[in-house]
Amino acid sequence: MKTIASTSGLLHLLAVVAGGTSILPAAAESPKPTSWPHQFHSILFVTYSGSLSLVDFWYDWTSGHNFNIVQDQLKKLLYDLEWNNGTSFFYTLDSTKECRSAQLDVSILRPNWLDGTVYIGQENVYDFLCSVWQKVDFIWYYEDVITNRPVHRVFYTGK
Repeated sequence: MKTIASTSGLLHLLAVVAGGTSILPAAAESPKPTSWPHQFHSILFVTYSGSLSLVDFWYDWTSGHNFNIVQDQLKKLLYDLEWNNGTSFFYTLDSTKECRSAQLDVSILRPNWLDGTVYIGQENVYDFLCSVWQKVDFIWYYEDVITNRPVHRVFYTGK
């Protein structure tokens, strides 16, 4: 076995020195995360410091908005409409009918928001084998290796 490995290495060296191309496989490129479709719906379970929320998430890049229906534990159902100009409207439809708006410095995520991520490796999350990427120093994104569908994401907010 050792002789074969040495011979293979010698053949590779001879091919390179002679100006030929190497027959050894090139190092595999790191996988890239899949861009988001321009429109989709997802149901998310979100935890913030032990508090669980169920979020009905509607993403519509084409129309320029996200729509989140957020049910926090033991709280009112909250509607969150976010526009690509940074404007967000938060409201309830219960008997109190509350409404407020906010102007944020960021807008909804672009379909290619994962461009520029750094591939970390693979990890099992919720029984899915996932590719893991990090963007800036506070976002980790997990995508199923087989289907390329999002499985998990972590936004570190300092909380």
